Amino acid sequence: MSSSLIGVLQRHRADTDSTCPEPSRLTCLADGLGRLPDPRRVRGRRYRVGSPLALCPVAVLGGATSLAAIASFAADTVSGLREQLALTSSTPHASTLGRLLARLDNDALDDAVGAWLARYAADPVDEPGGTLVGRAVDGKTVRGSRTDGAAVHLLAAALHACQTVIAQRQITAKSNEIPAFAPLLDRINLRGIVVSADALHTQHTQHTHAEHNLRHP
Repeated sequence: MSSSLIGVLQRHRADTDSTCPEPSRLTCLADGLGRLPDPRRVRGRRYRVGSPLALCPVAVLGGATSLAAIASFAADTVSGLREQLALTSSTPHASTLGRLLARLDNDALDDAVGAWLARYAADPVDEPGGTLVGRAVDGKTVRGSRTDGAAVHLLAAALHACQTVIAQRQITAKSNEIPAFAPLLDRINLRGIVVSADALHTQHTQHTHAEHNLRHP
């Protein structure tokens, strides 16, 4: 999580309820993230990988704007919160967080966080026997993520009622949203769901003419 992406989370925080999730939900988040492939060496591990990963969004919701601030938040917060995140023996340094976040499988992280959000955020009509529920799929360039002339572009699926993103995929360089559409939907339970998306996703081919021209000038 680069400092620029922390800034993006901070800007979204201003428009949302930044109350810290309930303790049981924090434990569930740490457990879910703990099942991600751990890129760290076995020697020297002090906590499961899910603990520092769950710490990051909690700290940003608490006002942290950098990796150093996340580490300070962990060290200064109440012991009860550290217990819910399984950080009782020690708290990670900023450099430790930076190395871990830089080496993660981003798609696996998105899947884990999306599954956690989907568990606790639901449309009001999500009831057995109810009407069909909408899921919106759209792509957006992440403001504040531009580095070396390129910005992060994400294809995301969101709940209609509360606009909560429950799945997303990063679009690779020199590509477009079409190849990421089916893999994104593979992560979502589509029973009783109506998916809305841009007209470009009605194409049968996996590549637009523009992408073809990029590869074959």
